[in-house]
Order: sequence, then C-alpha cells, then structure tokens
Amino acid sequence: SMTGAGIFDGDMLVVDRALEPVPGKIIVAVIDGELTVKRLAFEDGRPVLKAQNPHFKDIVLRDSQELLCWGVVTATIRKLD
Repeated sequence: SMTGAGIFDGDMLVVDRALEPVPGKIIVAVIDGELTVKRLAFEDGRPVLKAQNPHFKDIVLRDSQELLCWGVVTATIRKLD
C-alpha cells in the first residue's frame, strides 16, 4: 500500500521511535493491535492513515478504534536479488 512512497513488499524499514509523528510523515501505526505503515494526515481534526497506492484505501479511524504510533519511518533497506 506504500509503493508510491518507494516502500515495497520485502523492504526493511528504519523506524525512529523518538521522533514525533507529525502530518505528512510515514509512520508505523498500531490500530486495534494490528500493525500498518501509512502516511499520517488529519481531516476535520481526525487522524487518517493515507495509503500511497491507488489500489488501497485510506484508513479513516472510527471512534471505537485505538491508534498508537509505534514510530516514524526514516529509511528503507531493499535486498537486491
């Protein structure tokens, strides 16, 4: 869901847990116990996790969902075949 940001299946992510998750940054998020990687945004004051691939939907959090930012993605590492 993040190919538009240059993150592909099998990539390793470098994540800084000390950075503040601000809008526009790519984060590792935990939603109801499930990990995902998305770009953080806010719409009407509510957090939205934006996919960077048109084939995936953005995640708009419902009131009943819990969002935890595990860290901010700072780099990717890709193995060469």
